[in-house]
Amino acid sequence: MSNQEQAAQVRSADGFIAALDQSGGSTPKALAAYGIDADAYSSDAEMFDLIHAMRSRIVNAPSFTGDKIIGAILFEMTMDRKIGGKPSAQYLWQDRHVVPFLKIDKGLEAESDGVQLMKPMDQLDTLLPRAAAAGIFGTKMRSVINAASASGIAANVAQQFEVGKQVLDHGLVPILEPEINIKMTDKAKAEEILRDEILVHLNKLGPDQHVMLKLTLPEQPNIYQPLVDHPNVMRVVALSGGYSRDEANARLSQNKGVVASFSRALTEGLSAQQSDDVFNETLGQTIDEIFAASVAG
Repeated sequence: MSNQEQAAQVRSADGFIAALDQSGGSTPKALAAYGIDADAYSSDAEMFDLIHAMRSRIVNAPSFTGDKIIGAILFEMTMDRKIGGKPSAQYLWQDRHVVPFLKIDKGLEAESDGVQLMKPMDQLDTLLPRAAAAGIFGTKMRSVINAASASGIAANVAQQFEVGKQVLDHGLVPILEPEINIKMTDKAKAEEILRDEILVHLNKLGPDQHVMLKLTLPEQPNIYQPLVDHPNVMRVVALSGGYSRDEANARLSQNKGVVASFSRALTEGLSAQQSDDVFNETLGQTIDEIFAASVAG
């Protein structure tokens, strides 16, 4: 029953998905933005303790509930830890009514043909059953597009769907994230190629195979509408991709049916040095702004 309730929430609830899945490589930058410099920790273990404390503080904030947060994407180490005395995924759903997702990619290959594919995920068939047992609803994996290369984008999308089908075989819902680099000079052209390539693969899925898509906010509003409307797409969410929160929200509000899945833009303005009252007020205002942009379309 809970899985059906989660699916209904993901598919149709108002709100957005919070990305709390900073990896080991991006954690120092995330901590620095949060006001914790590298000299505050002397090992990876201490670093991960600090980022988990930050994530726990966010999840425990009064505004971080299913009223405006549809789901949250977790780093694997977060899934394996506890929040509020419970395993993180269970706490998110049972106590906050937020659907838990898991980041599963292991980083990016070097650029080739204008794209960066995902590194091999050799342990995926071990990780996915463990995630399902932990209460995870779906997964997310990121690759990157740096140029409007038709062949490169085709390879990127093909890899995303290949891994996505592996996730589906384990009863989880994959979020496919072929991110387009916002600094590209031919970004609009790449978005057209990406949309059409995704449609090719969506049209090959069976009627019971449903995926989600996490896409960079586009240059042309509603260019991804055919993906939003596709029967095999449970939801289209947008990444902030380096845009400021204000610009990301402005772009998001112009795209009908697309909701946010922000990471850096969600934590912008938060600090370890803030009192709980100030922290909660700042996060609450941020959530309100991202929620408004997500439902505007």
